[in-house]
Amino acid sequence: MTNFLAVERALRTAAPYDLLPAARAALAEHYGAVQVELLLADYSTKVLQSVADGRTEPRQVPIKGSPQGRAFDSRERVQVVGHQECVDLYVPVTAHGDRLGILSVRLPVRPAEEKVAPQVLDEITAIADIVGHEILVAERDTDVYLQARRASRLTLAAEVQWHLLPGRACARKEYEIGAQLEPAYAIYGDNFDWAETASTLTLSITNGMGEGIQAALLTSLAVNALRNARRAGIGIADQAALADQALFAQYRGEEYVATLLLSFDLDTGRVQVVDGGSPQLWRHRDRTVEHIEFDAQMPLGMFEETDYVTQDFRVVPGDRLIFVSDGVFAALSDKGETFGEKMLARAIQAARLLPAAAVPRAILQDLSAYLDQGAGPEVADDALVLCLDWFGRDVRS
Repeated sequence: MTNFLAVERALRTAAPYDLLPAARAALAEHYGAVQVELLLADYSTKVLQSVADGRTEPRQVPIKGSPQGRAFDSRERVQVVGHQECVDLYVPVTAHGDRLGILSVRLPVRPAEEKVAPQVLDEITAIADIVGHEILVAERDTDVYLQARRASRLTLAAEVQWHLLPGRACARKEYEIGAQLEPAYAIYGDNFDWAETASTLTLSITNGMGEGIQAALLTSLAVNALRNARRAGIGIADQAALADQALFAQYRGEEYVATLLLSFDLDTGRVQVVDGGSPQLWRHRDRTVEHIEFDAQMPLGMFEETDYVTQDFRVVPGDRLIFVSDGVFAALSDKGETFGEKMLARAIQAARLLPAAAVPRAILQDLSAYLDQGAGPEVADDALVLCLDWFGRDVRS
């Protein structure tokens, strides 16, 4: 059994709460690692926090300005020579394109080399991917990794919302998605969801009215109603109609959810859309940033038995789609001025070179700076940004 397979087996058979000790022991035995640390990104993606293991005190590493943060943002492994006859290797921990954190491994090297062998680098990188997938499975049975993501306490509403999400990023050969909610520790009404098949991607952006736990419960019902309808195999217009009925039955039109529903054909780039409220879609194509508007229909749950119809548009390889809630484009500064279309277009343009997963944080930082609230993405109202980079599919292949 090779070193890599031995470590993989140790991780696959470890208890859910015991991934880090298992990784530490296996990497020490098979690769000579002298130190192993698992750092997970917090909900606001400002810091990386170490997973508690009972041996050392948990610590925080800022994402901005640190080699660990550079590896996290770039999704590329980083080698740092900082110790005599040892090298620190920072490897992104991901799962299907969702950046979870960093696996930090200190490996011995010969004094004359000061580098880790390429094969070892590749194997440690693959091990970090296994760690990422095992974390997602382990979270079903333990709170260890969820606790490591908290730089402060979540509100109950935020707890509900974060557990509704499919993740914060997703990468496929046809597209990449990155998304973020703010304020991360007190979000309540905004949400996003996605699901793919071999030929389609379904995407929903939701914005429940109200505040606090009531808004979170409203959005939770809407998201689960949409999922229930989607899993029945029906189109997005009927998905919207069934979710609308579920919400109206519960709230009788007194509360409702603004929703943007999209279904992408992965072969052709054809997109069907149901626009039921306030979330906006912006497109960055070539050097042009523009707001894509659709015929507005009723938010989900406002009236009984609303009929929804789809509209069409098309994406082409190279398109970047940005989805934002009203907490972004309608945000008010201390002077009473909205962030608005001009500032939003400028923020989208400024993030043009970033990967999809990093775009939401960049736009939210621009929003925060505009609102005179400091450097980090801390906003007063719910703010959602989702970025989708479209690569398309060559049907001939």
